[in-house]
Amino acid sequence: MDLGIKGKRALVCASSKGLGLGCAEALAEAGVDLVMNARGAEALEASAADIRTRFGVDVVTVAADVTTAAGQAAVLEAAQGVDILVNNAGGPPPGMWSDWDRDDFIAALDANMLTPIALIKGLVPAMMDRGWGRVVNITSQSVKAPIAVLGLSNAARTGLTGYVAGTSRQVAGSGVTINNLLPGIHATDRAVSLDTGVTKAKGITMEEAKAERCATIPAGRYGTREEFGAACAFLCSKHAGFIVGQNILLDGGGTNATI
Repeated sequence: MDLGIKGKRALVCASSKGLGLGCAEALAEAGVDLVMNARGAEALEASAADIRTRFGVDVVTVAADVTTAAGQAAVLEAAQGVDILVNNAGGPPPGMWSDWDRDDFIAALDANMLTPIALIKGLVPAMMDRGWGRVVNITSQSVKAPIAVLGLSNAARTGLTGYVAGTSRQVAGSGVTINNLLPGIHATDRAVSLDTGVTKAKGITMEEAKAERCATIPAGRYGTREEFGAACAFLCSKHAGFIVGQNILLDGGGTNATI
C-alpha cells in the first residue's frame, strides 16, 4: 500500500531502539525524512546511519533528554516544520503503590504526559496552518486496563490520554489527527527490564519469566518493533485522516475487553 507520505518529514522521539526505532524505520520505508531523538548519542547515530543506508532518506539526529527544558528546545528547533510527530518515552520503573512519592510522580508526568504535550503545542500549530499533520503518541495498554506494578505509568499515560481526547477533536478540522498506540509487551529492552524484575521476585530464569508472560497473551508471543512501526506508519498515512482521538491496542489480545 502506498501510504502517500513520501517526502513528508517526521520527528520520532526515543527512536534509537525499541518501538521508537520501529516507527522511524517504517516511516523511512515510506519515504519520510526524519528527525530522530534519543538520549544516547552513540546508539542514536548508529540507528540513523542504518536508516540512511537502507532507505535513502534524510535523517537529522538530536541527542538530548527530551523530558528537560533544554532537550525540548533542542528537539523543537530541529523539528520545526515537520508534518508528523511520534511521541515516545521509556516508562517509569515498576513497583508498589507504597513505594512512590511526589518526586516519582513528577518524573513520570514529565516523561509520559507533559513532554508529549509540550511537543504537541510546539509543532501542531504549524501543521494546522498547512492543513495537514499527524501525531501518534506511544502510550501503553495500561490506559485500557491498569497494570498494578506500573502505577506510575498508569497515572501519567492516562493523563496524556485524557488530554488527547479533547485536543484531537479541536484540531481535526484543520487536517491534523492525533491518536495513541497502546503497546502490550514487545521484544524490546523494556520487556527485558520487566522480565528481569520477575526473575528477581520469583527466583526463576529469564526463559521461565518470558514463558509465563507469553502464556497470558492470546497470540502466545511478544510483539515485534516492525509490526508496531507498521501500525504507526499507517496512522501517519494519507489513509488515516478520519481516525481521530483513538486508542489502538497492539497487545496480542492481552487486554481482555469487549470495547
